[in-house]
Amino acid sequence: MTSSPADVLELDITGIAHGGTFIARHEGRVVFVSDAIPGERVRARLIDPSTGSGKQPAPGPADTRSFWRAETVEVLEASPHRSPHIWSEADVSRDPADRPGGADLGHIELTHQRTLKRQVLTEALDRFAGPGLEAPEIEAVESGDGTGWRTRVTLHVDDQGRIGPYAARSHRVVPVASHPLARHAVADAALGLRGGGAGRIELIEPADGEVRVIRHEDGVRPAQRGGRREEPEVVYEQVGDRRFQVDVGGFWQVHPRAASVLDAAVYGVLDGHVEPDSTHYDLYGGVGLFAATLADLGGTDIVTVESNKRATQHAAANLSPLDVTAVTARVDRFLQGASGRTGTGAIVLDPPRAGAGRAVVEAVHALSPEAIAYVACDPVALARDLGTFRSLGWNVGTLRGFDLFPHSHHFEVVALLTR
Repeated sequence: MTSSPADVLELDITGIAHGGTFIARHEGRVVFVSDAIPGERVRARLIDPSTGSGKQPAPGPADTRSFWRAETVEVLEASPHRSPHIWSEADVSRDPADRPGGADLGHIELTHQRTLKRQVLTEALDRFAGPGLEAPEIEAVESGDGTGWRTRVTLHVDDQGRIGPYAARSHRVVPVASHPLARHAVADAALGLRGGGAGRIELIEPADGEVRVIRHEDGVRPAQRGGRREEPEVVYEQVGDRRFQVDVGGFWQVHPRAASVLDAAVYGVLDGHVEPDSTHYDLYGGVGLFAATLADLGGTDIVTVESNKRATQHAAANLSPLDVTAVTARVDRFLQGASGRTGTGAIVLDPPRAGAGRAVVEAVHALSPEAIAYVACDPVALARDLGTFRSLGWNVGTLRGFDLFPHSHHFEVVALLTR
């Protein structure tokens, strides 16, 4: 893809933004730039906001947008932290339209990725959570080069039968010859895929090491048996000495050690806060991982709440030897019905990427728990919710960050809140 000179800007990169892009300014306007590093000078092609890809008409006086987006096409002055991209197909030497998404920090030396992730968390806390909170170091979870950890990969099939990931920030399929972030068996299975109708393909490697390949073709309804939708395969994951059943395509952490790391972190921050004569809650509980953690801490009256019915059924089975009640409900609605309850002990709050939100935070506060462990996959959503908790009188006693998704901008944080 070619660009006219007016489409390309020379930019000095000054920071990192939430979401894996980098910050520059041009004539007073913020430009979010992909595939760069703070401290670099790059040439970057502007992205057409109507299509999500370059190129776009040269900006003029009538352009009133508060920011632009751009893609690095050439590095003029490189950061000392720049490395050859961990995914060769995503290297800056390729046209941005041909770079697969999913490894947006793969061009940065691994320890510096963690420095930048901490910076993102620091800026989110400063902006949304109020003064006085210091972001923790982002802890490495594994040694090595940060590859080979994805147990779940989603690929796409276009109308021409091409199979691959989407190009970054687009719905264009990019065929690739490698999948360096995937587990080796998943990568091998992905490269062996052929044919099929347009749609998406999930590749999943549970704890048994056998890769499942699930095709979802556009316009094809799920298989049915006896007039009823056929239930998905149930697979098993292991955390310590506990085994968890989960639908093959259901939610489970994508890094093979993530569930164990987060389980240990929640155990650590809530140790001493779980009394056997209180009711403890695992909110957004999935198949029961943190309800089991509460039981391991001595909880004997535990309620896990999850909106997905299949996940709740699995939670009930996974936790059957324990005194756990598995409830299928939206968390906000469940908490409305729980208003006025007393005797609340610890709460584990593990919301989706958008965060819990003010209504849920206020409802959790109304239960008057002894302590709250908040597990977050989005630093900005976490910071907003922590700001709400702090306005209600809660203290953030512990913050731990984990680099569970190397070479991507994602990371996890566990926070302890007490009165």
